[in-house]
Amino acid sequence: MSNPEDYAVGWICAISTEYVAALSLLDEKHDTPSSVAVHDNNDYTLGRIGKHNVVIAVLPDGEYGIASAASVARDMLHSFPNVRIGLMVGIGGGAPSPSHDIRLGDVVVSAPRDGMGGVFQYDFGKTIQNQTFQTTGFLNQPPMVLRTAMAGLRSQYESEGHQLHATIRDALDKKPRLRMKYSRPDQTSDRLYQSSIVHPINLKGTCDIVCGDEVIKLVSRPVREEDEDNPAIHYGLIASANQLMKDAVMRDTLAAEMNVLCFEMEAAGLMNQFPCLVIRGICDYSDSHKNKEWQGYAAMTAAAYAKDLLCRIPPNKVEAEQKIKDALSHGDSLGLANGF
Repeated sequence: MSNPEDYAVGWICAISTEYVAALSLLDEKHDTPSSVAVHDNNDYTLGRIGKHNVVIAVLPDGEYGIASAASVARDMLHSFPNVRIGLMVGIGGGAPSPSHDIRLGDVVVSAPRDGMGGVFQYDFGKTIQNQTFQTTGFLNQPPMVLRTAMAGLRSQYESEGHQLHATIRDALDKKPRLRMKYSRPDQTSDRLYQSSIVHPINLKGTCDIVCGDEVIKLVSRPVREEDEDNPAIHYGLIASANQLMKDAVMRDTLAAEMNVLCFEMEAAGLMNQFPCLVIRGICDYSDSHKNKEWQGYAAMTAAAYAKDLLCRIPPNKVEAEQKIKDALSHGDSLGLANGF
């Protein structure tokens, strides 16, 4: 049985697809924990990535959103008191714009921008007639050790390119049963519809059949060249809320006004109570055209990026960080919004 005191990196997933992707990239799997807190309801997998011992947890089946993520983080910190840095890794909806050529399978990493910590809660704000959206709360930025590693990894990728394909291929070679769901789908299924094209609610079938794939309905995008990263990595603001973003017009508005790159449903519950870096693989475009075909691969690209990030951080740098539970106990309290 593994000793919970030995784990300094906490990794949270929202759904089982993300959990499976994370587990497939462990360099070594450890035994189940020797004990957990009495009221801890989480399921854990323990293992090693690079030189780091990592504890991975997933939200309960069928539960989503900010409060559920906060509850999982709270229980993790009770059972694994030595956790010092956190990662929220999984899938999200992209917000492509003229400034950001975001495509399915790409990765978006939360990075501080324009006075924001990298994540903002877009259902915790206000709209005023004829004015831009205004946020009314502030979420913390990721810990410096993660932001420093992110900057280093970004420079490495720009100079040398990344090896996410190879990482995913190696993982799938070890677990062939995952190939069908977690391999990269055919690129022709990556369709970005014009914002005015809405998927009919009552019609079943894939978008190419129900909505059509005529050129006039799609946003024209050039094929990525061989010397371009594919998947690409994007750094910036991730929008989080308890509701799933499926509105292309609202997506475009927040992308234009707030420079949002991605939408998801859990990170806002973590940033002030579980300081972490949020890493999202893009599985759809936050519009009415839901695309589950890309979820497995998007989860893999996010997990592969997270693995590269951890491998850049020396273990002694993590050990030098304050334990998250101690940092919280010295803050305002463990029980602000979001269930702590």
